[in-house]
Amino acid sequence: MSFTIEKIHHVAYRCKDAKETVEWYKKHLNMDFILAFAEDHVPSTKAFDPYMHVFLDAGHGNVLAFFEVPNQPEMGFDPNTPSWVQHLALKVKDRDALMLAKTHLEDNGIEVVGVTNHGIFHSIYFFDPNGHRLELTYDDVTSEEKVSMITEAMKQEMLDEWSRTKRAPVHTQFLHKEELEEVKQQLPMGE
Repeated sequence: MSFTIEKIHHVAYRCKDAKETVEWYKKHLNMDFILAFAEDHVPSTKAFDPYMHVFLDAGHGNVLAFFEVPNQPEMGFDPNTPSWVQHLALKVKDRDALMLAKTHLEDNGIEVVGVTNHGIFHSIYFFDPNGHRLELTYDDVTSEEKVSMITEAMKQEMLDEWSRTKRAPVHTQFLHKEELEEVKQQLPMGE
């Protein structure tokens, strides 16, 4: 093979309440709240499905993440969670490695979505034989700069606003601006 997995980039699961989840993991497992972003549209599929995405530090570079998706039926296991939410993200070295992986997967009959630009990283998506969604990703060269723009106060404001309104706060929409520009121009808000 011409590419290798470097490490798990993040593991993501659905949660019932983003704020409660962040607070529980901090209180009970001493995991820091390290990042949040939210959108009204899903960057990879372009579907309207407002979400809050929070990231927790699991130590030594490991990240555990959760999505709150209030417009979906109640959480269960799991016909109700959108297939784009629960996934395992695996990091590759760079864009060249990602493109080699994409070609390899497609050459072997696996349908691949992407490359999706998340502003701070770029990803492709596909399913394993069991129906689990997998993501291969590499960090954007500007990721440190962009993440540094998301301040402690901003993260907390986003989480508080999301908790009150269940609508995507606009604070970090600069991350997906390029990826979602076309879909946001075509659809009226709420569709």
